[in-house]
Amino acid sequence: MIQVGVYNTLKVSRKVDFGFYLDDGKEGILLPVRFAPKDLRIGDEIKVFLYHDSDNRLIATTQEPKGIVGDIVKLKCVSTTEHGAFLDWGLMKDIFVAKSQQLARMKVGGEYVVKIYIDEQTGRIAATEKIEKQISNEELTVKEGEEADLYVQRISDLGYVMLINGKHNGLLHFNDVFRDIHVGDRLKGFIKTIRADNKIDIILDRPGYSKVENETEKILRLLKDNNGYLPYHDKSTPEDIYSFFGMSKKTFKMSTGALYKQHKIDFAKNGIVLVE
Repeated sequence: MIQVGVYNTLKVSRKVDFGFYLDDGKEGILLPVRFAPKDLRIGDEIKVFLYHDSDNRLIATTQEPKGIVGDIVKLKCVSTTEHGAFLDWGLMKDIFVAKSQQLARMKVGGEYVVKIYIDEQTGRIAATEKIEKQISNEELTVKEGEEADLYVQRISDLGYVMLINGKHNGLLHFNDVFRDIHVGDRLKGFIKTIRADNKIDIILDRPGYSKVENETEKILRLLKDNNGYLPYHDKSTPEDIYSFFGMSKKTFKMSTGALYKQHKIDFAKNGIVLVE
């Protein structure tokens, strides 16, 4: 079954001077020659993205857009009209955001977080800034400690507002951030806390002691790779610790504490030492 706005695997049914027609059970969908692999032959199957061109014809391409239908992405505005704005999403034809689907009037050069969808009236792929109404924390589908797909929506006074699994909102507090994060980033993280009002706190590191077990192995490996000594301790800055170990200072202290109790490391004046 053919689906617009997503990837489809279709069979080549015939070749013409300007491209290949792919079998859709009807007249065929054109894959222009500029997007066809040089070794493509009749009978081959090929993965393509389907969208409508400026003449409302269904077209196939091997170009990869910055998002497919259902995705939330950050795109740059390249032109505007009295009816809406066009955003660059990586294809020959820009994606349209109707004026009614904008939170404020979009400006050329600006970057906007939008959701890609199929317009019910036209059947064409479009985008909207009005995604909040599609996101709800009333009925949660996540639990504390679970891993989740995150999308950085915006920055608030307390931290980064994250879209969780495309369904819920959560907050990554500034004091739980130990790396560079930008609006539009896609990340993996974990559900830290679900509050009584269903507000969700997010962390990027694995929560609980299971994380410590993973990080202790990492610290031991790094010690062995550095002749049994590392110049990091409880007075080291969180930035220095994250830069070298890829973990928060809190996790570093928990991990080294666990290793010390197991008699696997010792604390030196200016670092940690592997116990032989």
